[in-house]
Amino acid sequence: MNTLKKLPDAEFEIMKVVWANEPPITTSMIMEALGKEKEWKPQTILTLMVRLVERGFLRTEKKGKERIYFPIVNQEEYLKFETVDFIDRFHGNSFTSLITTLFDGKKMKDSDLDELKKWLDERRDSY
Repeated sequence: MNTLKKLPDAEFEIMKVVWANEPPITTSMIMEALGKEKEWKPQTILTLMVRLVERGFLRTEKKGKERIYFPIVNQEEYLKFETVDFIDRFHGNSFTSLITTLFDGKKMKDSDLDELKKWLDERRDSY
């Protein structure tokens, strides 16, 4: 897959279940995980799975009467893509702007900042 594209929320919900389970995964497994919670019908899940295959996030194989699915894009790769895109679009590619927004919005605690400082110090020492 050359370039990732943002997933609609429903497809992202499917991918979270895929990533949380050992491949391969079946539509039955997705239905069990999300069907009741989201009140999705089996056809809705099948449609979402087909879209994920078309977008290059999943690969599918026929096994007997059932289709099985394997992730092509891993969770870390997608979350990195989403995070970089978010920081670029909403914060002008400024990490400082992101942290300021989180801290001023009371979404970060002092302990979070201490942890961030420790992480940055470790990264700086490794260069």
